[in-house]
Amino acid sequence: MNNRILNTFQFILNGSLIILGIILTFLMIRELWVILLSTIQTTLDIHIILQEILAFFLYFAFVSMIVKYFRENYHFPIRYLLYIGITGTLRFIIVNRDHPMENLILSFVILVLMIAYSLKITSSQH
Repeated sequence: MNNRILNTFQFILNGSLIILGIILTFLMIRELWVILLSTIQTTLDIHIILQEILAFFLYFAFVSMIVKYFRENYHFPIRYLLYIGITGTLRFIIVNRDHPMENLILSFVILVLMIAYSLKITSSQH
């Protein structure tokens, strides 16, 4: 009985992740299209283009994390969550460029995430 319930939840989780992966892939392709259109325009706003590029990489990271979940026997590697945290924080710093004190604090957040990633790498080598 318990095994049947677990299998049902695993099926729901896998189905949800597949649907989410399809949606994220569509959004990633749309973001790539927006980037291409933004670079063709004569009035280039580099901050908007950087925002779009970072959004693209966030979608890419989530899609690759879903793929990795299925390849790793239903397990999310922690390093992918750290990548997404760093990329998301960078995107917010670019968007929030008018508030230098908040950006300094967010820079420390990125530092903490990078230290966590370094600790993860050194602990997995032993």
